[in-house]
Amino acid sequence: MKRIAGFFKSFQFKLIFIYVMLLLIAFQVIGIFFMDSLEEQFVENHRNALEDQMSLLSYNIEETLIQETEDMDQNDINQEINDLISRYEVNELSSTGSTIQVVDSQQNVLAHNQHGTPSGGLLNTEIRVSQALLGQDSNEMLLDPDTGHRMRVITQPLDGDDDEIIGAIHLESSMEDMYDEVTQINNIFMTSGGVALAITAVIGVLLSRTVTRPIKDMQKQSAVMSEGDFSRRVRVYGNDEIGELASSFNTLAMNLKEANATTEGERRKLSSVLSHMTDGVIATDELGRVILLNKQAEILLSLNSEGAKGQSLPDILDLSGQVTPSDLYDYSEPLILDFSDEQEDSLIEASFSVLRSEDGYVTGLITVLHDVTEQEKMERERREFVANVSHELRTPLTTLKSYMEALEDGAMADEDLAPRFLNVIQVETDRMIRLVNDLLQLSKTDVEEHELQTERHDLTHWLHQLVDRFEMLVKDRNVSFVRRLPQWPIQVEMDRDKMTQVLDNVISNALKFSPEGGTITVGAELQGEEAWIDIQDEGQGIPKKDQHKIFERFYRVDKARARSLGGTGLGLAIVKEMIEAHEGSVWVSSEPNQGTRITISVPLASSGEVGEHSG
Repeated sequence: MKRIAGFFKSFQFKLIFIYVMLLLIAFQVIGIFFMDSLEEQFVENHRNALEDQMSLLSYNIEETLIQETEDMDQNDINQEINDLISRYEVNELSSTGSTIQVVDSQQNVLAHNQHGTPSGGLLNTEIRVSQALLGQDSNEMLLDPDTGHRMRVITQPLDGDDDEIIGAIHLESSMEDMYDEVTQINNIFMTSGGVALAITAVIGVLLSRTVTRPIKDMQKQSAVMSEGDFSRRVRVYGNDEIGELASSFNTLAMNLKEANATTEGERRKLSSVLSHMTDGVIATDELGRVILLNKQAEILLSLNSEGAKGQSLPDILDLSGQVTPSDLYDYSEPLILDFSDEQEDSLIEASFSVLRSEDGYVTGLITVLHDVTEQEKMERERREFVANVSHELRTPLTTLKSYMEALEDGAMADEDLAPRFLNVIQVETDRMIRLVNDLLQLSKTDVEEHELQTERHDLTHWLHQLVDRFEMLVKDRNVSFVRRLPQWPIQVEMDRDKMTQVLDNVISNALKFSPEGGTITVGAELQGEEAWIDIQDEGQGIPKKDQHKIFERFYRVDKARARSLGGTGLGLAIVKEMIEAHEGSVWVSSEPNQGTRITISVPLASSGEVGEHSG
């Protein structure tokens, strides 16, 4: 059913229908003109034939009536006229179904061709006969009221000598035989026309396929091309216009295939570039609605590509209510967007580039997003670092300048003040030396100038030696060390000097902030593939809000106390750098007024074995 319905909607059916309808219209026009002309010609021929026969019959009857003799009675005259009528009826009028009557000047019927009916005593009262006796001819086509047949009625006067009217002749001839003949001819014409139309329709179907077949092929090809397949070709059936169209279609398919391949290649290149860019890219249409964004843009903005498409660019950049899409066309300088929250900082630099058509109309906007969080953080740290170094150096330099001016003004001669002033100058000088040394150490770490000289060491034995040294240094202070070290060796790969510097900084901090009579606990244990070192003091502790910052450069929880104890604020920063160079980590845990624990993890030696418990 679908194929039948499709055929009636097809171009082939329309072409055949138009072709047959044109032929049918032409046939109808020709048929109407032909049948009208044929009928008119038949009627005219029938009338002319009757008129000719009537003229000849009238002439002979007139001659008979004029030449009648006195010895001829009326019956002889009537008989001779009947003979004339019979002769003409047999020769000329037998097929016409005609009725002929001859009347005298008194409208008495002299003769007729109605066999079996005597003519004597008959009177014709037809008005046309009366008019003929008055010299008026009549030739009309009438409808028989009894049979409904069409009749040709002709009435002519009979002239005697001296143009005297001596009678009339009246003819009634049926035309049905003629119209039957016309109808037969019409039927023959219609039948032959119908056969011709049927043959023409069949030929039209066959001929139309020569036109519609290549068109159907091109339609199928266009459907395949719409799905992206440009490999199929249309068959060329000839060199006519349709053949040229098919050739042009094949050329178009080939060009589209090449163009599509080029476009696909460029699209893949662009997609690869966008996918591997470290910057985020967002493309919008002329109305500022997002039509494309790469993976990096999704990461930077924490968006989903499908969900973001169609949204307004200011909305996804958190600029809604501040700017409109058209405002972004005028941004020639990058815009810093702050997406920071309580957990982490996030600063993104957005650069805007307007896309325009050849006639200058805006067709879209390209936005490039660059994560500048670390850059801004480094810049902030650089500024803070310069400020901190300047501050840390200014204090001892100011102290040195003040004490040297005091010595210059006469304190040098004072035996009590001079040694004290010189001692302060020496302390501040040592403090600046420590600060410069720490800065140099950090500088080497930043530019990766340091190289670890790692060797296999027994961590337990090394920690015992380290604690022994510190116990000798603090024997005059009321601070004690507690060792929680395993009794078996723990083998690690480390740079002994660098790790010694790390533990010196951590234990020195613990000593600085330990109260009188306090205890510092040094411990070590195994945790999976790592060794953990713990240094626990009993100081005032570190607030929660400051714990994640203590490994930053120049950061001090209590700046006044730390500076009074000679701290530079760089020790724990150096510790973090050194431990990370050993592929380890360091962290802090502390509670207010309950001390602070610094934990350091370092990997175990890859090929060494952990010693057994010595008992």
